[in-house]
Amino acid sequence: MARITLENLAHSYRPAPKTDDDWALKPMTLTWRDGGAYALLGSSGCGKSTLLNIISGLLHPTQGRVLFEDRDVTALPTAARDIAQVFQFPVVYDTMTVRQNLAFPLKNRCLPAAEIARRVQDVARMIGMEDALDRRARRLTADAKQKISLGRGMVRHEVNAILFDEPLTVIDPQMKWELRTQLKSLHREFGHTMIYVTHDQTEALTFADEVVVMSEGRVVQVGTPRSLFDAPAHTFVGYFIGSPGMNLLDAEVQGATAFVAGTTIPLGTAYAPPKGRVQIGIRPDAARPATEGLPFRLIRVEDVGHHRILRGEVAGAAFNVTVPEDEPIPASFDRVALDPARIGVFVDDWRLAPLERAA
Repeated sequence: MARITLENLAHSYRPAPKTDDDWALKPMTLTWRDGGAYALLGSSGCGKSTLLNIISGLLHPTQGRVLFEDRDVTALPTAARDIAQVFQFPVVYDTMTVRQNLAFPLKNRCLPAAEIARRVQDVARMIGMEDALDRRARRLTADAKQKISLGRGMVRHEVNAILFDEPLTVIDPQMKWELRTQLKSLHREFGHTMIYVTHDQTEALTFADEVVVMSEGRVVQVGTPRSLFDAPAHTFVGYFIGSPGMNLLDAEVQGATAFVAGTTIPLGTAYAPPKGRVQIGIRPDAARPATEGLPFRLIRVEDVGHHRILRGEVAGAAFNVTVPEDEPIPASFDRVALDPARIGVFVDDWRLAPLERAA
């Protein structure tokens, strides 16, 4: 296991990058503690897999260094980094049995036969393949093969890190939940440093202790699932995390007051005069139907079981409100009230610190 540090790291697939758009990964400095469970979260093409491949040694960065503890591994090949990586699609040996596939990385390291047998049995139980240990991989389904890939990554206990690149893409929904739970159990038991790449917020938030949110090659926030939901540092984080995501409205902010489409909105605290494009952000569960507040046009109601989503518009922008399943919805309402304590202010997409916290 190892602490992993990315020092002034950046990467471009162009030979001579000049503009910001030429960089697949914008410059970043990150440290992941030894034994932590992390997720790289973002939409397709944001640079998650590029970053993971740099950590694993499959790709050499254009600039910066990768450190395992204090050891510079930037120029080392994958085999010299002592990591395990599980890819998006199954990588198995079709001519081998499930047992042989799981044992392969352990045999390469000349572990005792009894230890190999014990670890293989433990991992097979964890991935639900004890009854298939002596079946050849070529006869298995795609999701079963991916479980073998997961098992091969998890069977080694001595690795510096285990890297997962969207490993549950071909797994059915129920098995996804089970495997995420099992990965968490494995992490608690053995304390591996784990980095999990996904575009699925549910996977990221249920797996990781800390989530690294990426957008357009840039790390926009690193934090716990709760901090990302409660205090997104960037409008992308607010929109991408949550279902539905955060509502964003163009606004004018003066002190502790916002003005949206001619309506005065009290804020939970005061702000210095912002310069740039100003928006306020509010989670759907922090808004409610009301007789006073922002003018709201209801378009439809969606019942999702434990709550209902009121989808509508405020000042021409999409705006969602969530209400508990057992809470009555007024027969007719045309306004929404916002919880001042949960309104965030954003300038040019970045969260603005209130005056009380600016120091």
